[in-house]
Parts: sequence; structure tokens; C-alpha cells
Amino acid sequence: MNKRGHVLNAVLLSIGLGYLLEPAGDLQTFETIVAIGVPVTLGAMVPDIDTAFGKHRKTLHNLPLLIGFFLFPELFDNLEYVWIGVLTHYVLDVAGSKRGIALFYPITKTEYNLPIGVPVSSSRADLMTVVVTVLELVVAAAIIYDLPRRGFEMVRQSIGL
Repeated sequence: MNKRGHVLNAVLLSIGLGYLLEPAGDLQTFETIVAIGVPVTLGAMVPDIDTAFGKHRKTLHNLPLLIGFFLFPELFDNLEYVWIGVLTHYVLDVAGSKRGIALFYPITKTEYNLPIGVPVSSSRADLMTVVVTVLELVVAAAIIYDLPRRGFEMVRQSIGL
């Protein structure tokens, strides 16, 4: 996907996550959207910095970068949601575009994608971005709402309640 698609994905995802976490639609929802939206949007742009140096969709489109941003908040106590932007950038490039990314670079230069992607220059690129974003929000909703319930049920059953 192109930069416009990554920003669109990050903004829509941030709005959706804001409402999933604070569904009331009040000031707290808006604050959550902003608190998530800024770092997620910044994170969504980070992988494309490799257009200025290195090999695009290889140098900064890989697991080591994602792991680094995932661990960064634990080490430095900031950039809490940036890894979500990096991850969704990868998902959009793998699922939304024909080219894919070199997920295991520098070990291998092989680029991975799904057969549903469209060319970046396609008139359907924005539609594909929205479709991928909706699927990401479905996964997020399952994680936010279903996993805690299942965990509670497992604990409850294991102690015989």
C-alpha cells in the first residue's frame, strides 16, 4: 500500500479501537482515540522510512523492527502503541498489496503476501485498505472482548465453579 493507505488504515483503526475500548461515545472515547491514534499513525509510517535508504519493503518491513517496537515500551516506558501501527502497516502490505514484504529480512529476501492484494496504484487500493482495516478491527474486538471472557471461564471451570 502507499502512504495514503497506511494513514487511512491507522486513522480508521484508531477510531475503531477508541470505540472498542471506550464505547460510550463521549469525551473519554475521543481522548482514547487521540491517545491511540497519534502513536499508531506514527508507527504506521515508520516502515516506509526505508524509501529514503536501504531496500523498500525489506530494510524496515521485517520482524526485528516489529519486535523492537513491541519491546520499546517495556525498556523505555513510552511509545506504548507505536508497535500497533508498525504491525498494521505490515498487515496492510501483506494482505492489501500484491508485492508483500520481506518479513524475515535480512535472513531471507523472500517477500510474502496474500493472493487477495491489489497493486498499490490500483483504483481499488482505498477499498482494500478499508476491508483490511475492518478485518483488523474484528480481530481486535475478539481480543478485547472474547479472550478475557474465555480466560475467566477457563479459570472458573478449573476451580469447579
